[in-house]
Amino acid sequence: MAGWSCLVTGAGGFLGHRIIRLLLEEKELQEIRALDKVFRPELREEFSKLQSKIKLTMLEGDILDEQCLKRACQGTSVVIHTASVIDIIGVINRETIMNVNLKGTQLLLEACAQASVPIFIYTSTVEVAGPNSYSEIIQNGHEDEHLESRWTTSYPYSKKLAEKAVLAANGWALKNGGTLHTCALRPMYIYGEGSAFLYGHVYKALKNNGILKQSSKFSVANPVYVGNVAWAHILALRALQDPKKASSIGGQFYYISDDTPHQSYDNLNYNLSKEWGLALESRMSLPLCLKYWLAFLLEIVSFLLSPIYKYEPPFNRHIVTLLNSVFTFSYKKAQRDLGYEPLFSWEEAKQKTAEWIGSIVKEYKETLKTKTH
Repeated sequence: MAGWSCLVTGAGGFLGHRIIRLLLEEKELQEIRALDKVFRPELREEFSKLQSKIKLTMLEGDILDEQCLKRACQGTSVVIHTASVIDIIGVINRETIMNVNLKGTQLLLEACAQASVPIFIYTSTVEVAGPNSYSEIIQNGHEDEHLESRWTTSYPYSKKLAEKAVLAANGWALKNGGTLHTCALRPMYIYGEGSAFLYGHVYKALKNNGILKQSSKFSVANPVYVGNVAWAHILALRALQDPKKASSIGGQFYYISDDTPHQSYDNLNYNLSKEWGLALESRMSLPLCLKYWLAFLLEIVSFLLSPIYKYEPPFNRHIVTLLNSVFTFSYKKAQRDLGYEPLFSWEEAKQKTAEWIGSIVKEYKETLKTKTH
């Protein structure tokens, strides 16, 4: 595809800016349009330094602004849609999540049809598949199992509906007479430098005398490094640009994992931060079934108080299930159809992430010194 251009939504985010970096190495790419609601000053500086023979245009705008989306899509060859509101504990308004994650995706698909953008790649999540119960065991799951989340919790529900909209749009007729080809990538839990979740765990541990709290000791997951998820998007893009592959890949979804060892989320946090002196707490935790029913009672209390007071429970049944299930997936289909192989090994991913955690630890210690002087 000579002289093509690519729009990345959520370009200022944890995953989005990694995709931008890899796109800058793509052949015959003329322009990258990076769309986000706002860009941090340090990211603006980084993007300006990345300017090379490929034009990099930063666009600040809302995913719900139809005119903004139309302008962003005009003359674009590929859309990679990573923008979404991620909320697993239920603190963000449901309407906001549904609007951004579902309506925003629908508006973007319509903008692509009007602007005759032939390729649309959607960043979905493993959460659209579940887990639905902590007693259900899924190990090395695959796409043919047709697993689907039954939760009505805002985040997995909105992502499930958005993914369905993306895959249903495959084959749409474009305004110029062409055809829209879509696919969705379902990454596992993503870790790496810049992860807000990982930062939160490390920062709380530093404030807790270096002790990482345990909340998912019963889980078995296969987390995936952010650089490998970004790489999977590039390979999906290349595959959909190939006329011989586009028809078979269009309308498909792919689980994206890598060679990170299967482990609990607690052990992942520990393995990435232990060289900086962080340790897992050793106290006993509540039995899983008891914690689940306690979460149910807290949800009832929240519901009963809702007419007069907004009470946010510290945890709910969805998060108890999510953090304590055996739920792992194979990337064989992505390997077969997209030619996906992890770009970074577990050792490389661990080293890069641990170095970043080290910078958080040093910054925290410097802050403490400043406060005590």
